[in-house]
Amino acid sequence: MWGMAPSTETPQAALPYDALLLYSFGGPNKAEDVVPFLRNVTAGKGIPDSRLEEVGEHYYGFGGKSPINEQNLALKAAIEAELAARGIELPVVWGNRNWEPYTRDALDELKAMGASRVVALVTSAYSSYSGCRQYREDLAVTLQGAGDLDEEGSTSVQFDKVRSYFNHPGFAQANVDAIVDAYRELAARDGVTAQDAAGATLVFVTHSIPDTMEAASAVSGATYSEQHLDLGAVVAERVEAELGHPVTWTLAYCSRSGPPTQPWLEPDVNDLLGQLSEAGTKAVVLSPIGFVSDHMEVAYDLDTEALATAAELGLAAVRAGTVGTRAPFVAGLVDLVLERAALAREEDVVEAAVGNLGAYRSVCRPGCCRRRDGEDSGVPALCSVGLYT
Repeated sequence: MWGMAPSTETPQAALPYDALLLYSFGGPNKAEDVVPFLRNVTAGKGIPDSRLEEVGEHYYGFGGKSPINEQNLALKAAIEAELAARGIELPVVWGNRNWEPYTRDALDELKAMGASRVVALVTSAYSSYSGCRQYREDLAVTLQGAGDLDEEGSTSVQFDKVRSYFNHPGFAQANVDAIVDAYRELAARDGVTAQDAAGATLVFVTHSIPDTMEAASAVSGATYSEQHLDLGAVVAERVEAELGHPVTWTLAYCSRSGPPTQPWLEPDVNDLLGQLSEAGTKAVVLSPIGFVSDHMEVAYDLDTEALATAAELGLAAVRAGTVGTRAPFVAGLVDLVLERAALAREEDVVEAAVGNLGAYRSVCRPGCCRRRDGEDSGVPALCSVGLYT
């Protein structure tokens, strides 16, 4: 495992924070939730319910229930257990942008427990509008709606955030472990030769975003796709070392939406599988490196759609696990919380990172991760150098 450098661990290691907000996307729990949930996700875009019903078919195939809520509860429990094992008392509150418990529910819970300064941990590892700024905007707008926001920021609960952690050693190692497990599963499968298993192409998969959002993400230090490519190189190299043979890898995307005329990041994973098959590839390992848990984009886009495409093409395929509640990931998240606490105390901190991009900022720079490059939405966002920067 890569060396990680957490802050000094004492019962006071999380100060000045008196609570941790586990902040996620949310998802429906039953069929009746699907359209209202999708209305929340697409708010302001004028999409009719008839279209949302069509999009909701992915959820209806699973009884209308997204796996994400149970996954978040499992992650919350794992973080609580890791904090307790280190002797750190820091209550964990869970909130979502798009479904119950909403951001406002989490804020009410934090106020009820008397929290005054909270560290937010977003269940998205990468820096982009949808993975960072949109959460910061939602926090600000929620506080604004509660009358708890002025030009200086929050007037009740102060929020800081953990940095984007795609290149933290814990996230990287958990992905390595999952991929190595997948290669070994492929090698043990009936009908797959040792040569084909060893030669399987490693396909990293992440959520596609519009090209305009990709361009805007560069303000953070590297574009969304560059973040994935930098991590992919590091993870693939470690996988090679653990397996003892070379690994060919590439990056693909899933879950694009919006009108066909709007450019999004490509190639789609299904198109890429076709290209690999035409080139003579016999086997693939799909690694959902862009996702923290096995939510709907993984359960449908990869486990249902991409694996079906691979079967049609005659490709032997295994989907590697997400980081989920793997020990290196959970330990790394707690390290990140303690790192952020030490920074808030203005201590010197070694911010652990792998790859070439270095540790990302905890306080976002001006113009960071807008929806479109250089376009000011006029919506406030917390955890930056200014509310409207």
